Amino acid sequence: MDQFTSHKALVAPLDRANVDTDQIIPKQFLKSIKRSGFGPNLFDEWRYLDEGQPGQDCSGRPLNEAFILNAARYQGAQILLARQNFGCGSSREHAPWALLDFGFRCVIASSYADIFYNNCFKNGIVPVILEDKIVNQLFEETFANEGYQLHVDLESQTVVTPKGESFGFEIDAFRKHCLLNGLDEISLTLADAELIRAYETKRKQTSPWLFDVIK
Repeated sequence: MDQFTSHKALVAPLDRANVDTDQIIPKQFLKSIKRSGFGPNLFDEWRYLDEGQPGQDCSGRPLNEAFILNAARYQGAQILLARQNFGCGSSREHAPWALLDFGFRCVIASSYADIFYNNCFKNGIVPVILEDKIVNQLFEETFANEGYQLHVDLESQTVVTPKGESFGFEIDAFRKHCLLNGLDEISLTLADAELIRAYETKRKQTSPWLFDVIK
């Protein structure tokens, strides 16, 4: 996965609490496990006026102009500002896949559902947790200022506003290390590939019957 060190980007405000994973990526799009191609269907039932289907060309679909992500001022946003309990519902990893494929590298909210929160780290998305009063402030500033950007610095664990106001956030040290170095679970395993091969060779020598193939 891609590294995340420091990211300054346009903010899109999704002013809804308890956004669940079926709203992030509806159930009909869960057939694929490619981890890519889900961006056009992110928040599908809110973004479009018709019902989307897997493999459908979304370029000509009727847009819901009232939905915040369809507003011209938020096009190209890479930081999603959300409310409490974001990512609740079923434990589909497709939700962070869709957010990442759309272009979001960071989500800021006051709380998340546990499984969604964990899945974000596995896919290179930084789920920042800030207090409700700070999230409220960021919503107010985002709505009031077109082109509003935030600077999320993972190394210093801070979110910095255009005025220079800085808010710290907590993150597990191991998860931080993985994000800074672009390490997912597969990458972490492959880092010990030589040790794994050496172990397999030793086991074949000491316990060859374990490797007998039944024909």
